[in-house]
This record gives sequence, structure tokens and C-alpha cells, in this order.
Amino acid sequence: MKSAVEKSMDQTGAATKTGPRRRRNPDRTRIAILEAAGSLLARDGPEGLSVSQVAQIAGVNRGTAYQHFQTREQLLAATTAWVSERLCREVFGDLSPNAGMEPDQMMDPEQVAEHLAGFAMENPELGRVWLFEVLSSRRPGSDPFWNLYKTQFEKFAQSEYAVPGIDTEVHAVLVLAAVFLWPVWARAHTRTAKERMQMAKRFSNEVLRVSLHGTMRPEKFAALDAKLGKTSSSRRRAK
Repeated sequence: MKSAVEKSMDQTGAATKTGPRRRRNPDRTRIAILEAAGSLLARDGPEGLSVSQVAQIAGVNRGTAYQHFQTREQLLAATTAWVSERLCREVFGDLSPNAGMEPDQMMDPEQVAEHLAGFAMENPELGRVWLFEVLSSRRPGSDPFWNLYKTQFEKFAQSEYAVPGIDTEVHAVLVLAAVFLWPVWARAHTRTAKERMQMAKRFSNEVLRVSLHGTMRPEKFAALDAKLGKTSSSRRRAK
């Protein structure tokens, strides 16, 4: 389903006039600009981003847009952070980027895998733009989601539930790269939202299966191991 910003874009990328502009408050204006920037990034990539074009799509005047973001670089950084904060909420729920978990808590690997795959499937272009910006950054630790994801995985790697010797940075990059590239394949081989979500589930199941025999100690996740075994058997019978 298209967002309000996407609906306002015609084939040339111009905003569709739907009547007089409503008075905006600064917070709503900022969100409208970020949503427009996200739509433009998803369509044209970072090289197609400009403050003036985003202002047109968002339905605000250029002066207002420049009050929020003086340069293209500022807008790109803010949009990347906005996508990152959405990832934090959708993957980790109420766990804030700076909160961390209690010492005796551990992230639920099944929940993280499913929510991450679901976000990537629903936001494929935006996810890939975010991933490229983070991986090409000299300071990836400043990104909220990357910092939270890597920190929580490091905690897991140091726990009794993980096999020893995990290179957490390499593993984090491998997983996130796969997560945001899988939708390219999935969307080329599906037609409906239901089929896309089935493909997202297939991906998260396989990531968990590989992890159970790579980074996780299966005996510590007996229920999950049994569940994935049944899922694999069902898929083989269905072929």
C-alpha cells in the first residue's frame, strides 16, 4: 500500500495538487520531508536526492525545507537515521537504541530474524539504501540500528548460548547483506503480498537453521531446532 507521499508523486516525480496546503507544525513538516526523501531515495538512489525536489514532493516550499536541512548531505544523513530508527522499533520493539538489555536477558533470535526479514520485504529499496550508507560510512557505530544490532549480537556471542570464536562484525554484515538482498529474488518470483511474506518467512527460517549449526548451540535451543526440522520436512514433502 502506497504512503501519502508516494500517492502524491506522479510519473515525473512532481507533487499532485489536491487543494490548499494545510498549516504544518515543525515536527510534522520534518516527517513529511523525511518520508518524501525516503520515497525519492527508494526510486532514484542517493544520487537523485535533492532538497528542492524533496520539498516539491512533500508539498512544502523550498525555504521551509532548507530551514530543516541546509544541504543534500544533511538530508541524506537524516533520512538514513530515520530508516534506522524505524528498523529499531520494528525489529527490537520498545528496546531503545541506547537502553540495551538487562544482564540476564537475551534477544529472541526467532523474533529478530522474522521482524528483520519482514521489514526488508516490505521496504526493499529503502533497506538497501540504508545498508549501503551504513556499510560505506567511516563511523557505522553512530547508526542507531547497526549499533543496537551489533551490540546485542556481541552480547549473545559472549553468552553460554553461542559457540566460541564468532567474528561478530563479519557475521553482522553477512546477515544484513543477505536480508536486504533476498527481496530482490523474492519480488521477482512473487505476485502478491501474501507470497512475499511467505518468502520472508522462508528466509528467516533458513537464517535460523544456518545459525543453529553455526553461531548457536543447538542444545540450548531445542524447541527452535525441532520446529525448524518440522518446517524443513514439510517443505520437502510439498515439493
